[in-house]
Amino acid sequence: MPPTPKPLEPESVERDPIAQFRRWYDEAVAGGVAQPDAMTLATATADGAVSARTVLLRGLDERGFAFFTNLESAKGAELAANPRAALVFHWREQERQVRVVGTVGRVDDADAARYWESRPRGHRVSAWASPQSEVVNRAELEARVAEVEARFVEQDPPLPPFWGGYVLSVDELECWQGRPDRLHDRVRYRRDRLGGWIRERLAP
Repeated sequence: MPPTPKPLEPESVERDPIAQFRRWYDEAVAGGVAQPDAMTLATATADGAVSARTVLLRGLDERGFAFFTNLESAKGAELAANPRAALVFHWREQERQVRVVGTVGRVDDADAARYWESRPRGHRVSAWASPQSEVVNRAELEARVAEVEARFVEQDPPLPPFWGGYVLSVDELECWQGRPDRLHDRVRYRRDRLGGWIRERLAP
């Protein structure tokens, strides 16, 4: 178990939640956290049925947290119907979590294309072949992979029309840090009326 960290206080974190997240993310990477970019994404249908899955953080700037997926997947359909979502990062090795809540919008085509071109060929083939979230058997899936490989045998598979990215803009971000006796530190950022950030301690 890691040594007990210094208390986390509203006055000790960065004024901007993105800057604070970057600080903790860099510490997670330097500390050897396994898959620090893994994040649980929770979405909901228009009538409030909630689902969650793990995706990977693939971009972070002043706009928010970016990830990429099949736009026709279950999460894509839910985001189209209800563009509100939540993220959770859990860095167990450091007894830290980050929770983010906000509104989700589409990444523009140029950003999606740049990320697509950075992916290994096998990942691109799989994205073309998989009817994500639909019922399928293994033989059918492997046949679809073979069809895609044959179709793009002389070129890299281009960006599919059904594939792209999303960015979650931050309305609220909470930093959680483990402490003895379950008196954990929780500092939440939330928007004020002028668009700035209020930092406040929450009870564990």
